[in-house]
Amino acid sequence: MAAKEEVKLLGFWVSPFVLRVEWALKIKGVKYEYIEEDIFNKSTLLTELNPVHKKVPVLVHDGKAIGESFVILEYVDETWKQNPLLPQDPYQRAMARFWAKFAEEKIFEGAWTALCSQGEQKQKALQQTREAMEKIEEQLQGKQQFFGGESIGYLDIILGWISHYLTVWEEVGSMEIIDPAKFPATMAWINRFLKHPVIQGTLPPREKMLVYFHQRSKELGSTSHGWLRV
Repeated sequence: MAAKEEVKLLGFWVSPFVLRVEWALKIKGVKYEYIEEDIFNKSTLLTELNPVHKKVPVLVHDGKAIGESFVILEYVDETWKQNPLLPQDPYQRAMARFWAKFAEEKIFEGAWTALCSQGEQKQKALQQTREAMEKIEEQLQGKQQFFGGESIGYLDIILGWISHYLTVWEEVGSMEIIDPAKFPATMAWINRFLKHPVIQGTLPPREKMLVYFHQRSKELGSTSHGWLRV
């Protein structure tokens, strides 16, 4: 790679999507400049670099801008070959992508809907999210370390938000998605993930998150518009 390679990351302090990119860059050992954005008062830089969605994260590599965390992770993995994130085997690589998409659509979206809704809609979202988590629990059973083996990989990064954000959402929304007694493999994975040197020191302060999500969940109410989709 070029000796004076430029890598910048536009983010928002509480965005789990931005954290995914940070984790990937740190695992790869890539030095980068972090630029904090206000997603409620978007800068000209953000709208110029991501004119389609106008949201974070945005990775800028030697002047080229890439958006969307799933896309950025694959770009990072293909650009910096050290410490691969995706499995080398084509089938295993396909399965990692499958479960990543499943988790995003069923767990992330479900948990957020439950947080921002009440009554029947909340209960339906909770049930669907728990059922999806059961599938992830099955995938983790028998694994000694992480989804991809001995080191954190693509699917761990995609699901990593669960380790820190989900308990905050559960407290804010007065709900329970993961019962530790019913999800022992998931809880063991969460503990291993949080203890990893790359992850430690990168997570937003819990108390600050509680204040933020209390406010955002009240503002959004039962609408389907996500907190990072403004």
